[in-house]
Amino acid sequence: MKLYGHPMSTCTRKVLTVLAEKGHEAQVVVVDLMKGEHKQPDHLARHPFGVIPVLEDGDFSLYESRAIIRYLDQKLPGASLTPTELRARALMDQWLSVEQSYFSTPAIKILYQRVIMPMIGQQGDESIVEAAKGEVARTLDVVDKALGNQEYIAGSSYSLADISFMPYLQCLVASKVGELITDRQNVAAWWKRLSARPAWVKVSS
Repeated sequence: MKLYGHPMSTCTRKVLTVLAEKGHEAQVVVVDLMKGEHKQPDHLARHPFGVIPVLEDGDFSLYESRAIIRYLDQKLPGASLTPTELRARALMDQWLSVEQSYFSTPAIKILYQRVIMPMIGQQGDESIVEAAKGEVARTLDVVDKALGNQEYIAGSSYSLADISFMPYLQCLVASKVGELITDRQNVAAWWKRLSARPAWVKVSS
């Protein structure tokens, strides 16, 4: 099994976390985004939209991180990261959609302005940061309410939905806007549980 990605990529980290939770290793082929390797013909042949990650499993190739983590959870042995009960599974899918639609993009905007831009010698735009913080705050308010009577976002069990949020929560910490997490009691406790998991510690170290 081969994974094309980058260890600092949020979407790659989702996949690596699922692999770690399953106790499985994949050969990681680093795609250097700073050098534009994701836009080169060989990578575009793997992913026509020119992003990462891409999973190759024998003669089968799959792109898009949310599709990859579902595939790995069903394929690999180990504890399932998908609830078996119908409604819990539906809630997992709901929260995967919430992460994709309302959370990941503004979290990445903050990271880009606060961390990536300075890394390449440019000054970030704080007006973009403030607008994105507002979007993140609105989503985390909803998440905080949902976590009021449960430990994980889809219910009592840790699932792919939790994993899908984790890299973006880390983005907030790295961007020095961790108060968006710590100001919300349930979200703060949730992040503490998630970030202490051995699989995440391994991936994020």
